[in-house]
Amino acid sequence: MKESSRKQGAASPCAACKLLRRRCAQDCVFSPYFPADEPQKFANVHRVFGASNINKMLQELPIHQRGDAVSSMVYEANARVRDPVYGCVGAISSLQQQIDVLQGQLALAQAEVVHLRVRHSTNFLGHGLCPDSPSSSGSPSSKQVSPQDNKGIFSHMDMVDEASLGESMWSC
Repeated sequence: MKESSRKQGAASPCAACKLLRRRCAQDCVFSPYFPADEPQKFANVHRVFGASNINKMLQELPIHQRGDAVSSMVYEANARVRDPVYGCVGAISSLQQQIDVLQGQLALAQAEVVHLRVRHSTNFLGHGLCPDSPSSSGSPSSKQVSPQDNKGIFSHMDMVDEASLGESMWSC
């Protein structure tokens, strides 16, 4: 009799049926998503949602969407185990705070790069040197450069308004 029940059900009961202490039928809704070798996966989901609710959710979904639903439930359940009060919302909030801090740091770094480029260009131009000329090795250039000729220096600085740089830097 035991062999015939094994032929009808899975070789080993799924994690859900094992935890619920029931026979794992061949058409068990849990077995494709909660294999026997991952008992903690179902235990966490069961603790948060309950077996009856999991069963209802899976039964109501088309088969092609069930895997994604189980992944979401597992993620939420694991987040609830780690943070019983906030769950996923706590993780999302923490990540959002990290993004905000990193965006601030990035903006500061970008502003510093622009500032250094402007300062570098101003130093070249203020000393009569043009960064693109062969004489920028340290000797002053006798060639006069118009602002139109110097557009290439600032083409990579999206955040700099040329008018804010002042007229004094166009002296070379």
